[in-house]
Amino acid sequence: MLRALIYLLPLALTIFAFIDCLNTPEDEAKHLPKIAWVFIILLFWIVGPIVWLAAGKVRQGPAGGRTPSEWHRNHRQQWVAPDDNPDFLKSLKEEDRNDEALLKDWEADLRRREEDLKRRENGTEEAS
Repeated sequence: MLRALIYLLPLALTIFAFIDCLNTPEDEAKHLPKIAWVFIILLFWIVGPIVWLAAGKVRQGPAGGRTPSEWHRNHRQQWVAPDDNPDFLKSLKEEDRNDEALLKDWEADLRRREEDLKRRENGTEEAS
């Protein structure tokens, strides 16, 4: 069991560092380009992931010394569902107004075309 742990821990560390490196934006990789960090992590099996975690990425502490979950909990919006969000409801009303205006334009265009068609039909019947 201990022998398996000797291989599984570095493998898990390598996988974690590899995924962390891939998910890190290019501008947050320090000292080397991100592709170089990927090769270091994969080629130097134990040392590479440790170096990446220690010095390869810009790591910032939580703002105000608090954890991110606390910040999100304390700064949660008052509404939860979209139908409780006034901005969302305003956008729906605005879309509804735009759709109604578009529908009125289409109806006016349809009436105009029908009138033109009737005039043409009446004009051809009178000519015959």
